[in-house]
Amino acid sequence: MLIADDQELVRTGFQMILDAQEDMEVLATAANGAEAVELARRLRPDVCLLDIRMPKLDGLEATRVLAGPGVPDPMRVVIVTTFDLDEYVYGALRAGATGFLLKDSGPTLLIEAIRAAAAGDALVSPSVTVRLLEHLSHPRAGGVRPPSEPLTERELDVVRLVARGRTNQEVAAELFVSLSTVKTHLGSIQTKLGARNRVEIAAWAWESGIVG
Repeated sequence: MLIADDQELVRTGFQMILDAQEDMEVLATAANGAEAVELARRLRPDVCLLDIRMPKLDGLEATRVLAGPGVPDPMRVVIVTTFDLDEYVYGALRAGATGFLLKDSGPTLLIEAIRAAAAGDALVSPSVTVRLLEHLSHPRAGGVRPPSEPLTERELDVVRLVARGRTNQEVAAELFVSLSTVKTHLGSIQTKLGARNRVEIAAWAWESGIVG
């Protein structure tokens, strides 16, 4: 993975935590957003861990460049920041991030978020999840883009559970189906919604009133 933060102490601390995991390796660190983008494009890490407030290019813009709408082969980005601001959370997820954590979330949640991102899932810090979903539940100006084809009842069941933060395993358990069936449904849902990941599926569900 790649770590980008303008504070050397933070970079060093995160690297020590992550390199201690048997299944993780920090390929490089960056002190600003422009350097992070260059390294990410060259090294293609499985997960990019980005701070928001960085010189030259902030974390939100770096996320848009690496994982935003229209980016071919988008990368997996987890935002880690000191700043618990709604516009940062919403902006990060809209820019293509697959996770959002506060720096005081602790090493366990940090590791979980990275593993989730690497697996194609998303993890948002519990302390901001409720406010984020409340924000998403307000109708968007201009309405929500309808799916290219209607979702089936079972696909809607999957969407509702994803929107409430369930993992694939939890969705499978609650719907009494196999994990492979859940993944098949998610693939179909993403195609119909034009969504790149489960965060965008959840956003669509809340904004369209499927959950609330």
